Amino acid sequence: MTTRHLYLVRHGAADAFGELTDTGRRQVGLLGERLAGVPVDVVWHSPLPRAVASARELARRLPGVPVIEAAELVDHVPYVPTAAETPPSWAGFFDGYDDAEAASGQSLAEALVARFAKVTGSAARAPRSTHEVLVTHAYPIAWLVRHALDAPPSRWLGLNSANTALTVIEYRDGLPPTIVMFNDMSHLPPDLRWTGFPEGVRP
Repeated sequence: MTTRHLYLVRHGAADAFGELTDTGRRQVGLLGERLAGVPVDVVWHSPLPRAVASARELARRLPGVPVIEAAELVDHVPYVPTAAETPPSWAGFFDGYDDAEAASGQSLAEALVARFAKVTGSAARAPRSTHEVLVTHAYPIAWLVRHALDAPPSRWLGLNSANTALTVIEYRDGLPPTIVMFNDMSHLPPDLRWTGFPEGVRP
């Protein structure tokens, strides 16, 4: 059976200008060591600088693996919820989003799903499993997880990912997607975990 393994990764920690920090580079390096044991076919990345730098840093631990930009992985709001769908903690976040911005984000979200949330290959070729790393941002990861769960559109809210945390989704012909892991940080020491999350007590 053909299986498409997607390894979803939020970029390393970045500064206020969107540039990868020393902490971010350390995080990506450790993630690279973890993924070095996986037969990675390709590293896709968002066009934003923090994701580009993370993908390049990751590629240093994955020699020979192609690194390719994918516009669908850019940071974006995939779905603007109605007032009734918005949790109190998100109140005000979507103020100022007009219909054009909401439509643009939804269009990107649909393109993201169309490109990555399916089994690859064709009937003309022998079945082949693939292992693909997607270096992206918290919101696209949340949207792909929501899609895999067949959850309501607004359910992407609250599915946050730490910097370089690993989320794995598998796609197989004729079966619903399988979420193998979500927001896994076991490759990071405690002092490098939970960056990208609001301050708070973490296990």
